[in-house]
Amino acid sequence: MKYWIVVVSKDHIARGVAGGFMQANHGKQGPLKRMAANDGVICYSPKQNYSGNVPCQAFTAIGRVADEKTYQHKMTEDFIPYRRNIQYHECNEASILPLVDQLDFIKNKSSWGYPFRFGFFEIPEQDFNLIQSKMIS
Repeated sequence: MKYWIVVVSKDHIARGVAGGFMQANHGKQGPLKRMAANDGVICYSPKQNYSGNVPCQAFTAIGRVADEKTYQHKMTEDFIPYRRNIQYHECNEASILPLVDQLDFIKNKSSWGYPFRFGFFEIPEQDFNLIQSKMIS
């Protein structure tokens, strides 16, 4: 079992949670294919809205990969992103700020935002468990 962070605006992940799916890195298939059924997934939202600049800086959704399938979904004529089915858990949003010093995947605490620039990455189980403990009571 692996554990993943997906970077997505809060408004976009709200649609994913409602629909039981996720997209990564602007709909690319590659990141989604690295995941396996039952892997843990946490969504981090740097912004409230995709097109805006209002910060969120919080973990906004958490769940498990539901199955082994990646599939495409036609959103517009020229945008047909890949998706994965996710079983999301009911949770509370958790600010990253009080967790920065405790998260092992953040190597440079003064530049804590750096790992999120990749949009999708694996994290250690203990980091997943720490974040989960703040999101699910």
